[in-house]
Amino acid sequence: MMNSETTNIALFGTSADPPTAGHQMILRWLCDRFDQVAVWASDNPLKSQQTPLEHRLKMLELAIAQIDAPHHKISLHRELSHRYSIETLKSAQQIWGKESHFTFVVGSDIIAQLPRWHRGEALLQQVKLLIIPRPGYPLGEKELKIVARMGGRYAIADINAPEVSSSAYRHWHDSRLIMPLVEDYIHQEKLYAS
Repeated sequence: MMNSETTNIALFGTSADPPTAGHQMILRWLCDRFDQVAVWASDNPLKSQQTPLEHRLKMLELAIAQIDAPHHKISLHRELSHRYSIETLKSAQQIWGKESHFTFVVGSDIIAQLPRWHRGEALLQQVKLLIIPRPGYPLGEKELKIVARMGGRYAIADINAPEVSSSAYRHWHDSRLIMPLVEDYIHQEKLYAS
């Protein structure tokens, strides 16, 4: 458990397959704004055919290792990886205490999926959402009403995430989209038909 001071924690779970330079940029940005950034790889029950979780965890670990930030501010937490975000929150509360302030970080592409999340309303009543704008997924009144209808509080990140995606790397194997250590691991493990 942490001390009695309130800790502001960004919860950044991702099904990134693989993590890109965009994910790394977001993590750096979060480090400047939160006491701690907890990162994990997740299996998104709304996505099919993902690379095995152990590989995605290892790639995230390598991506984090290349971020220039104080090591105590950002860390990989495998124990937070769960199919359901409400269970991840319960684990985070056990680690840092219920008195901590938790902010759940999601991309704007995820907002439309929120009503289908397992116990999504219960989650949104316990955390604040930080929405990361993603190119191609504008945040309009319709999307923000989804969060409001579910009882959620949110903020929109003032970050211009680059127009890179994991699927673009999987399709075109463009080395500029990912970090060198991650690409080395992809080749070593023969992922994405590399």
